[in-house]
Amino acid sequence: MTAPAPAPAPATPTVTPREHLLNRIQKDIPIVQRPYRVIAEEVGLTEQEALGILREVKAEGVLRQVSAIFDTRTLGYKSSLVAAEYDEDRLDAGAEVVNGHPGVSHNYKRNHSFNLWYTIAVPPESDLEAHVQKLHELSGARVTRLMPTLHLFKIGVEFDMTGKEDWNAKSRPQYTSEQRNVGYEVTDLDRAFVLEFQKDLPVTEEPYADACAALGLTIDELAAHAEKMKAAGALRRVSAVFRHQKAGFTFNAMGVWAVPQERVAEVGRQMAEFKAVSHCYLRPTYPEWPYTIFTMVHGRSKEEAFGKIAAIEQEVAPGIDHAILYSTKEYKKVRLEFYQPEFYGWAREHLGTEA
Repeated sequence: MTAPAPAPAPATPTVTPREHLLNRIQKDIPIVQRPYRVIAEEVGLTEQEALGILREVKAEGVLRQVSAIFDTRTLGYKSSLVAAEYDEDRLDAGAEVVNGHPGVSHNYKRNHSFNLWYTIAVPPESDLEAHVQKLHELSGARVTRLMPTLHLFKIGVEFDMTGKEDWNAKSRPQYTSEQRNVGYEVTDLDRAFVLEFQKDLPVTEEPYADACAALGLTIDELAAHAEKMKAAGALRRVSAVFRHQKAGFTFNAMGVWAVPQERVAEVGRQMAEFKAVSHCYLRPTYPEWPYTIFTMVHGRSKEEAFGKIAAIEQEVAPGIDHAILYSTKEYKKVRLEFYQPEFYGWAREHLGTEA
């Protein structure tokens, strides 16, 4: 009797050069004279084709900016996620007060008794807790809890622009706590580099030309300094940043997990390997908050985002108590800008200090 022929392998979804390009520029953009020529060759496009696509997605509002991503802690900044509880009729007004702080970059309403979640960063000489306490008082919060990062398992937002990746696809995290150098001494050149590279770099043949001129460096010297900052953990990468909503990722879900302390290192590393996870942190617990590990995912729908959390649960965390918090309103979302005078103005007005 002849054995039945094996079933054909499922066809691999075709990824177009455009999709490949949009995925690729989220990973890193090399600091060379003509970086888009290098990237274009990798994905099967000409330099002009690649630039044309990027200019098009920028005009559409999908591409927010091309800039460097820095590590706040290595640069000496103090930062934290903050969870706050407001009476519902005070929430919008409270959020507006929080938005007025120049160090607040993200601020969302979420489906929880802790109904406002924001991120804040302050310079090295500042007292983070004093700033958060003042926001608590000014905004009329009932309860405010600092949720600082105790361990960074992963940070790196990369959207699958193909829509073809499995929800449980894996990759090694690009940036973790192991890349940080908390004792790094920031130089004057580092500060000047940050000020130039936190700007939106132009989508042109030579996007680093202005930075070279401003810093008085050749492109090779610029690249060498960038590598020095990367080695120290101060610079993560130069890359494209997409607007979630415009890119089709209209839903975010923050999976919070009550992983026992003796298992957080193992489970955190496993969760961070999911490509769908953009952020994975160990954070403190409180009497009313038992969750140790936070994982952020994004989806084109609620079903997709929840499906990604379910994939993590099934594979890594069966039986572990968890909750899913999702944004119901976005109050603020901007890139944190370092060394800005507005911050010191806020501190003088509300805290009576320069920091």
